[in-house]
Amino acid sequence: MKTKKIPMRRCVGCMESKPKTQLLRIAGYEGHVSVDLTGKAKGRGVYLCPDTQCFEKAQKRRAIGRNLEMELSSEQLESLFEELKKYEEKNR
Repeated sequence: MKTKKIPMRRCVGCMESKPKTQLLRIAGYEGHVSVDLTGKAKGRGVYLCPDTQCFEKAQKRRAIGRNLEMELSSEQLESLFEELKKYEEKNR
């Protein structure tokens, strides 16, 4: 019997590879950035652990904007951080 392959993705904060289901996808498309809870939003995506420490590490290294290949304003990063905090509180 064949076992199903688990898709792995790398967090841009801690740089650890984890199963795709444990990470949050951040999608960037035509200048808009959002947390993609479905994993199916249009555009380029980066993956992040659903905790604030990884977000802060990624923010410090500018990994989100670089991997999405777009410039992110501080307002866009702030709104992503707010969405991430809501998600984190909801899933405790």
